[in-house]
Formats: sequence, structure tokens, C-alpha cells
Amino acid sequence: MLTLYVLLGPTAVGKTEFALRMAESLGCPILNCDSRQIYRGMEIGTAAPTAEQLQRVKHYFVGTHSIGSYYSAAQYEQDVLSLVAELEGRHQSLLLSGGSMLYIDAVCNGIDDIPSVDAEVRETLRLRLANGEIDKMRSELQLLDPDYYMVADTRNPKRVVHALEVCYTTGCPYSSFLKGERKSRPFRVVKIGLRRERQELFERIGRRVDAMIEDGLLDEARRLYPFRQENALNTVGYKEIFRYFDGEWTLPFAIEKIKKNTRDYAKKQMTWFSHDESIQWFHPDDPLPAFAD
Repeated sequence: MLTLYVLLGPTAVGKTEFALRMAESLGCPILNCDSRQIYRGMEIGTAAPTAEQLQRVKHYFVGTHSIGSYYSAAQYEQDVLSLVAELEGRHQSLLLSGGSMLYIDAVCNGIDDIPSVDAEVRETLRLRLANGEIDKMRSELQLLDPDYYMVADTRNPKRVVHALEVCYTTGCPYSSFLKGERKSRPFRVVKIGLRRERQELFERIGRRVDAMIEDGLLDEARRLYPFRQENALNTVGYKEIFRYFDGEWTLPFAIEKIKKNTRDYAKKQMTWFSHDESIQWFHPDDPLPAFAD
């Protein structure tokens, strides 16, 4: 049976280099599991693998979609399962690496079968979001699906909009489709986590943001600014720079906000991963695990 190694951890912990070393040792490709590195044109702000790193090891799911493309954890689940079936005859193991919590969970445990959303409904809600109607949309979700509203991260517009898409398409509460049943997989899953002391991680985050600025994040964000309403760009690093472009914030303030929001996201990741007892934890500077020799 094929083994799917899942390398996870908070942002800036050092997954990229560790994954390269591990994939080279295993003789297998890397399946990217960063939901933003899937999009083209966001290489600096998402710390996507460099051209040199992509040459070292074959990568999948890096720069495969345009900014305006709709992509979800459910689609990622299906794409990964199809790819694993395709590669199984050529490899005894594969390495999935990233920090997108929902995407990792979708591959390892499966995701609920949510009905397809009507394209007209999706476009209507997208325009409403772009017109600043998020507060009204939250109220609608509370009315249409109070059970989901109670547990959802309603500060995340993506969650609110997707739930409403399903509500309006099906006429049923979004929560009625959430069964939480774990699906069987035709492969063995081994989870490997990377972690550092919190202060060490936060210092790395600060240095990485500074390096992104030096590497041209402002120019990259300026090219993407016309597409700022796309969901792909509702991302730490870009949304703060966009507010600088809008004249709301100074550049130093925007940079500090990027660092703070990245630290907050890292804390959220660490909390999420801490609940999974199957993860084997390592420091990024540790030697490769024995099974990767």
C-alpha cells in the first residue's frame, strides 16, 4: 500500500527546505498543500517554491490556477486522490506538504459531500461581497442556518459566502450537509509536524516579511491590485498592502500588520494541529526521520 507522508506545520516554520530534503530521500514528488500557492502570480507573497527548488524536486499544485479561478478544499481532495491513483504505480510513497488546515484534513479524512453551487448564485453573492454587504450577509446566514452560524468563523467572508451559496442553491441549511464522517483511503497516512519555540517562530516570520518586501512584494501586489476582490487575494500580505495603496495606512504600519496577522495565523495553525495526536513532531533542524532514509 502506498504511504502518503504529510508534512505540516505553521507558516514560516521551515517546511519548504525540509520537504525538499525528505522528497529527495524518498525519491518522490511533492504535492503542495498551501491553498494560496496554487494560484499563479502570488509567488512572493505566498513564499512559493523558487524555480531552483522546483527543479530540485517535481512539484504538483503550484501555480496551477489563475487568480480568478474558484478552487476549494473539496476540489483539492478530488484532485489529490486522482493524482495519487495516477502516481501509485511509480512510487511507493508520496509527500504532501503545506499548512492549509482544511486542505490537509480533506485529503486525510475526507470532506462532506456539499452540493454544487449554481453559477448565477455564486456571481450574485460575489458582487454583493464586493459591494460591502458582508454584514447583511452574516445576518442572512444567521437567519437561514442558525446552527452553522453558531460555530462558523463569521469573520471570514469566504465561510459566510460559501454557506449562503449552498443555502440559496439548495433551499436547505448548509449545516444539513455537514456529517463529519471520516472516509476510508486507499493509502496509509503518516503525519510529520515541524515546530519551533514560539519566539523563534515569530522572529522568523518578521524576517520573512522583511525579505518579501525586499524581494518585490509591493510590485507584485501592485500588479494584482486590479483583482483585489478575488477570494485568492483575501490573503495576509496582500490585503494589508492594498490598504496602503488605498491611502488608509502608511507602508510601515501595513508591514507591521502583515507581521502581526501572520503571527496570528501561525497561532491558529498551531492550535489546530495540537488537537491531532497522530502527528509525529520534529524541529526543522533535526535529521530526517528514519523512515525517510
